[in-house]
Amino acid sequence: MTMEMKDSGSVVLTAYHPHSPARIPGMEQSFVQDIPSSHSPTSRKSLPRCRRVNRMLSNESAPPPAFSRSNSQASMDSTSMEDFWCEVESIKESSEDGSEEATLLEFKPADEGELEAEWLQDVGLSTLISGTEEEDGQALLSTLTRTQAAAVQKRYNTYTQTLRKKNKHTVRDVRDIFGTNDSSPTFETVPVSPVSSNGIQVPGQKPVWKSVSSNRCLDCGLDKGSPSVTEELSYEVSFSESIMVLSKTQEWPKPQRFKKEDSALPKFIVRKSRFGLTEIGDLSPEDMKKIGYLSLIELTAFYDALGVELKRNRAERVRGRENGLFGVPLSILLENDQKKVPGIKVPLIFQKLLLKLEETGLETEGILRVPGSASRVKNLHQELEAKFYEDTFDWDQVRNNDAAGLLKMFIRELPSPLFTVEYLPAFITLVEKISKIKLQLQALHLLIMLLPEANRDTAKAFLQFLKKVVANEGKNKMNLWNVSMIVAPNLFIYKGKRANQQEMQAAATTAHIVRLLIRYQDILWTVPSFLISQVRKMNEAAMNNSKKQLMFDKGVRKLLRRKTMERERPERPEGAVTFPPYLQSEIPEGVIRVYAPLHSKVSMAIQLNSQTKAKDILARFHCENSRSSSQNAKGQIQSLHEIGGNIGQHCLDPDAYMLDVYRANPQAEWVIKPKAS
Repeated sequence: MTMEMKDSGSVVLTAYHPHSPARIPGMEQSFVQDIPSSHSPTSRKSLPRCRRVNRMLSNESAPPPAFSRSNSQASMDSTSMEDFWCEVESIKESSEDGSEEATLLEFKPADEGELEAEWLQDVGLSTLISGTEEEDGQALLSTLTRTQAAAVQKRYNTYTQTLRKKNKHTVRDVRDIFGTNDSSPTFETVPVSPVSSNGIQVPGQKPVWKSVSSNRCLDCGLDKGSPSVTEELSYEVSFSESIMVLSKTQEWPKPQRFKKEDSALPKFIVRKSRFGLTEIGDLSPEDMKKIGYLSLIELTAFYDALGVELKRNRAERVRGRENGLFGVPLSILLENDQKKVPGIKVPLIFQKLLLKLEETGLETEGILRVPGSASRVKNLHQELEAKFYEDTFDWDQVRNNDAAGLLKMFIRELPSPLFTVEYLPAFITLVEKISKIKLQLQALHLLIMLLPEANRDTAKAFLQFLKKVVANEGKNKMNLWNVSMIVAPNLFIYKGKRANQQEMQAAATTAHIVRLLIRYQDILWTVPSFLISQVRKMNEAAMNNSKKQLMFDKGVRKLLRRKTMERERPERPEGAVTFPPYLQSEIPEGVIRVYAPLHSKVSMAIQLNSQTKAKDILARFHCENSRSSSQNAKGQIQSLHEIGGNIGQHCLDPDAYMLDVYRANPQAEWVIKPKAS
């Protein structure tokens, strides 16, 4: 595991992949001064590498090299990062003994214009490249905020200019897409109106926050009693628009040293709007796909607003193993596991390793940090591959530190990293240039929305486990910073023969990223409400386009003449229920009919008022069915779902005010059923 060194003295930082030391373009940083050759670790081969690195950077060696902090966050001192480098050495040893196979993961440089073309495809706007006018692309464009539209326009301009230089086919003018007179308009920084749940902006109206109790907000931060700053997060307005309302002369705080103390992290509170909070699993896969499109556009606009370049890696896909446990793509693992356990979202082997550690290892001193026996881990690895799916593997023989080693090995050997590397350079750049943690958290939030579903679900399970490890700090001696330093090399590692303060900076940055992931995971797995508003508007635009197209179809018009008395209804999404004819009659304004197929009383008409919450409706059904409750509903946690209309399927927050949700989606159907796990 070596670091490439150029004659110019620059160092190539490589994003960790278990199968190779592949280099990432755009991750090069130059040293102002290298460590003197007399202090090179190659002269101290008798010492373990983690100790050599620390001696180099400690007071025992020559004064550390001076370097500019103008473009980066100041690094940690050597003692702060000792665990990080010892973990790097442990990974290096496990790779050298052959326990981890080497498979190349290449990062190809992009031709001019290719990155913009890929970006347009990734945000669901491939129609701008093909030149066709498809409804989905038009619906997406119609939902964009000013900053988001500017981000799309900028990338499309670059793409079209490149094509014209290459004398390729004629491309659509950007003015035809956005309806502007200038192909490169500038957007003024003006106050932004909040976006309501149905995607309609209310000019000049400010979001109304009601006085709420503790269960009306998402409290994510330090333990009570910790001396930290408390900040409030709002999901009502897009992050990029919130930045644009600041003065153009706004100067962001200069980067400062990372502080490893937990109290250095602010405490964030997310106030619930009247629509409540929505977790990632609460939306249908179709709507989450649209969330992904919008998140990438918003992330790009966010970086543009901050004046930070959004760098992206282009990784050549590597075909992993198609069977087994380690080194198998998550999607294939889940496909195989779902044959045994339908609907499973996290690989069985990963769940079992987490369960083993949660049952017996959370209080083990130095868990994750103290390595297990390399020979035992290698043997257990081979035995698991042979016996796991036969249910003959003896888990009682596995020691806690060996189980931790297997867990980290599983993550390292994934063909594609758990936290995909496409935008890792972009986030590291942001952390180095912008020290405000709130802005870092917002960028990380959007990056989580971009993860593939299998990666996101597996990462969530992993972070929940790490949170439990930190919660047992009193016994296992592993605080948040300790855990972050150990986990960071396994997620994204930087490898090299020598280390100076510039390399240490990258190490501290990745550890800081993991710290944010662990500390604020409850926030990061919540879907921002402004994105849901845009999905609603996108679905409405798609439905309106479909209606217009139907009106021009002669066959449909003939059918409509025969059925003029029937009410036009949108196509029912998967999961929608079919009501009996007597229940499909017109329902008065403000009255909804709720269907509960697992209860003995399967439906109920409920009059809504301004204070009716989703949990009130659930309580009413529970009360009505308490005497003769269906056996199907017993032992299951029931939730109220909004289905159809301008949303695919939405599991509602118990604190959501139903009249507001109803007005945002009057065509929806309301169903009580178990929440998807």
